Amino acid sequence: METPLLQLKQVTTVVNRHTPNEKEILKQLNLDVYQGDFITVLGPNGAGKSTFFNTIAGTLPVDSGQLLIRGNNITHLSVEKRAEFIGRVFQDPKMGTAPRMTVAENLLLANKRGLVRGLKLRHLKAHLAEFKKLTALMDNGLDERLQTATENLSGGQRQALSFLMATIKHPEILLLDEHTAALDPKTSAQLMKQTNQRIIEEHLTCLMITHHLDDALRYGNRLLVLNDGKIVFDVRGQEKQALTKQKLLEFFGTIEY
Repeated sequence: METPLLQLKQVTTVVNRHTPNEKEILKQLNLDVYQGDFITVLGPNGAGKSTFFNTIAGTLPVDSGQLLIRGNNITHLSVEKRAEFIGRVFQDPKMGTAPRMTVAENLLLANKRGLVRGLKLRHLKAHLAEFKKLTALMDNGLDERLQTATENLSGGQRQALSFLMATIKHPEILLLDEHTAALDPKTSAQLMKQTNQRIIEEHLTCLMITHHLDDALRYGNRLLVLNDGKIVFDVRGQEKQALTKQKLLEFFGTIEY
């Protein structure tokens, strides 16, 4: 039987501990993620989706339970250590990039993630042809702006850069945290198309939070619904392919908020 790439075992996460606002968000959550899974994650506001990703990435500690990568316990591994094998793209295009550095400099920084490096960025010119080819895949003009400061890019170009930075080192796990939500519909659709293509071509394992039911149904091999800190729906393969927007809406209608 195939060993899961990522496992969450009875994971409980509490926020605002020892304050009047203390709240248990994830509640003994269990999940097995397999190599090559592209999982779309849905759930109502307050379901625990961001906490779910923060717990995997290590920005929130686990109060009980375990996280395993290929059977190795990473429950208490730091965010920095996890960044060596976990890539993440946030909803805000301003997050994940250095605004005053050029596109090429940002890519070089991402390319050196996990390596011991000095303060100076070296050998940038040697990577320019590689970076031009990489950014051209996004089909949005980013390849013509390698020497442009990131703060001067459009929102779509900046988010495309964040996505390339998160995937340039072929992470074991890719977390997409509503990464198209801040973009206009046309730009969002274009980025989703390129996202899907790169995930498939690079054989990446990905979890993607989205509020777009159409995207959740169209992309990926597996769909999860999170509610009240637990996974309440999990379909994959042909069962997911047979799922319709109407059936999904009917299911959401049965959820108690």
